[in-house]
Parts: sequence; structure tokens; C-alpha cells
Amino acid sequence: NGPEWRFNRTRLNPDVLSPKAAQKYIPMVDMVARDFSQALKKKVLQNTRRSLTLNIQPSIFHYAIEASTLALFGERLGLVGHNPNPASLNFIHALDAMFKSTVRLMFMPRSLSRWTSSKTWEEHFEAWDYIFQYADNRIQKIYQELALSRPKHYSGIVAELLLHADLSPDAIKANAIELTAGSVDTTAVPLIMTLFELARNPDLQQALCQESLAAQANITDNPQRAMVELPLLRAALKETLRLYPVGASLERLLSSDMVLQNYHIPAGTLVQVFLYSLGRNPAAFPRPERYDPQRWLEVKGSSTSFRHLAFGFGVRQCLGRRLAEVEMLLLLHHVLKNFLVETLNQEDVGMVYRFVLTPGTVPLLTFRAIN
Repeated sequence: NGPEWRFNRTRLNPDVLSPKAAQKYIPMVDMVARDFSQALKKKVLQNTRRSLTLNIQPSIFHYAIEASTLALFGERLGLVGHNPNPASLNFIHALDAMFKSTVRLMFMPRSLSRWTSSKTWEEHFEAWDYIFQYADNRIQKIYQELALSRPKHYSGIVAELLLHADLSPDAIKANAIELTAGSVDTTAVPLIMTLFELARNPDLQQALCQESLAAQANITDNPQRAMVELPLLRAALKETLRLYPVGASLERLLSSDMVLQNYHIPAGTLVQVFLYSLGRNPAAFPRPERYDPQRWLEVKGSSTSFRHLAFGFGVRQCLGRRLAEVEMLLLLHHVLKNFLVETLNQEDVGMVYRFVLTPGTVPLLTFRAIN
């Protein structure tokens, strides 16, 4: 909060959140998305039936980490279609341990946690130590490379921040870690749930496949075109985040008094908007139980901007929003033009709170290669 937060944020936005910044790292993410699709296709074609049924969650998680790490640090981890190095696997384990321990500690009173959660605290600190050390090693490597010569080509978000020198190295490291740690579940869960919903809605999946095939040539020549050539797919991602928001709520502290539905709310009050309830409210979304991306394309006189709040809004919207949107859009583009996705599970999937909202049971998906 305050001047320090605003100072850091205004200097991060141009290299992280702006559409101009996204144009630079889109080719990096596209490379990882292509590798993911090719690796999956290789596994599928090893089957004589040209299909594969699996829990796709681990592979999607690896993709999210690989894509965000490449965009941030300009470095491949080998998690998608390659042999991962031990440091990459340890980093994944540290992230997993950090998230699990955070959930256990978040709601434990401090007076009790000292006596009942010492092992959890130890796991939590060890995980964060490894995450910070991992990020610090990569930032130091980039810093040393920049000291030798200025790069001729774009080499990632962190390199850009170090070149501009508007932020301290510690501030850059802290934000890079937050973006890396925060880009896993928040990208992977919407991807899994989008694939599940498309498997339950084959006609919609076919329409998205046709959209991706029609745009294929332009996106191959210029991956940045994906952001404008795939309107139905972008709408599908909005629809997924309406039904399955990763963040349970948005919070804001009121800067001034206000009256809301005849209630006087004084300045300084914490106001929460529960996104899961909002997305399933028929007053805001007719037939809310129906997965219908067209609702985001058929705007009739009223804006949808304050109905799509999965990434927040205004100056405090999610810093990694653009990177997450790019990662989700490009992966789905490459998957949908290469595979037919099916599921035997036609029942709704319940979400559970594990620091973020995640599926209680990850549905099995079948991928069939498209000729």
C-alpha cells in the first residue's frame, strides 16, 4: 500500500501488464504452447487407437511454469517435451509445499500455531527460501549477462526491468517471484476447466476448432495475431472464469464513505465481492448454469467490463493478467486444432478452496488426434 506500492506498480506495468509488453513475450509463450501440443501428440500417436485418456493436470501445471519462467527469465526449464533438470523439479516441489503450508497456516490463530504447526512453519520457510534462492540465481545470471553486453533481442521481462533500472534489484526479485508463484494454479485451473467444459459441449468445441484452423496461418506467421484472431476462444476463457474463478473474492478498502443499497459504509471498511456467487447470479447472468461464451460477444447496450472481474480491475488489477491470458489462449489454440477432447464425466465439478479455488476432483479427459 501507499507511495512505495504505487511507485513500484507504475514502473512494472509498462514491462509486464501493458499490451505493448505482451507483444514482446507472446512468441516465447507460443513456443512453449507448440511444444506442449507436439509432446501430447507424440504420446497420443503411440497408442494404436490414436487417443489418450489421462489426468492432464500435471502436464498443464508444467506448461504454466515453463511458459511463465521463459517469459520472465528468458530460460527454459525442460518441463514440456524435454528432460527437466533437477533444479526445475525442486522448484516445482517448493511451490507446491509453499501453497499447501500457506493454506494450513492462513486460518490458524498465531497463539495456537506456535505449538501445533511447527513442522508446517518449517516447511513453509524452507519452501520460500528455495523459491527466493531459485529466483535470485536466475536474476544474477541475467544481471551478469547484461553487464557483458546489451542483448540484441528481447530476452524476457526481468531483463527489461534490469535494463531500465527504475526499480531496485530486490524489488524486481520480489515481483518476479510473485509472478512466478502466482502464475501456476491461476493459469492451470482455468485451462483444465475450459477443456472439461469443451469436452461436455462438443458443438462449441468444433466451432473453436474451426476458428483456430481459420486463424492458423496468420498466427503461425505472427503469434501476436492470436489476441485478435480468436474472439470466440477469448470469450470461452471469460466464461470459464465466470463459472470457475480462481480467486474466491476481490477486496477493496473504501477511501470515502458510500451508501450501498441503503446501507451507509464508512471509509476504511473492507468490502469484498465474492466472484463465485456473482458469476452464478441469474440477475447478472441469465441461465448462469449454462456454459455459453456467446454471452460475452453479444453485448446489447450494456458493458460487460464489470461482470468480468476474475483479474480485478483498475490500478490494482492482477499484474500477471496479460501473461496469464496469453498462456491460456495460445495453449488452447494449439490443442484445439490438433485434438478432439472428450470426457465421460457429464456431472458438474465442484470447486474447493485451497488458497485458490481448484476442482475437488480433476476430471479425466480423452485426447484424440485430428488428422
